[in-house]
Amino acid sequence: MKYMLLIYRAGIEWTEEERARCMLESKNIFDERNSKGKIIASSLLHSVTKAMSVQIRDGRRHVTDGPFIETKEQLGGYFLIRVASPEEAIDIAARIPGSRRGTAEIHQLFLPPGSDRVERDAAT
Repeated sequence: MKYMLLIYRAGIEWTEEERARCMLESKNIFDERNSKGKIIASSLLHSVTKAMSVQIRDGRRHVTDGPFIETKEQLGGYFLIRVASPEEAIDIAARIPGSRRGTAEIHQLFLPPGSDRVERDAAT
């Protein structure tokens, strides 16, 4: 099973010490999972000030700065993981430091039958 863990951060700012500790914990999770071949991809994201949203309405493209939806939490990063069960995905999400002050959202990937796109992408 493959899951995407989306890490949302609340509007609460972290101190530099908290941020450094969070980064180290996240790196440890990545290294542990990667050593078992269970990480497909992981990354932090730039601030929403660098994000863009695209919509097509009536055949016309609309591009706006920032995220489209209004929310108090902002997407800060993700893990794309391979696990044996939904419970394992929940256990990993619960260890992510960002879940203590924000939210780790869990989505199972839906891949059409015979699709190996994620596997190819991970290999490059």
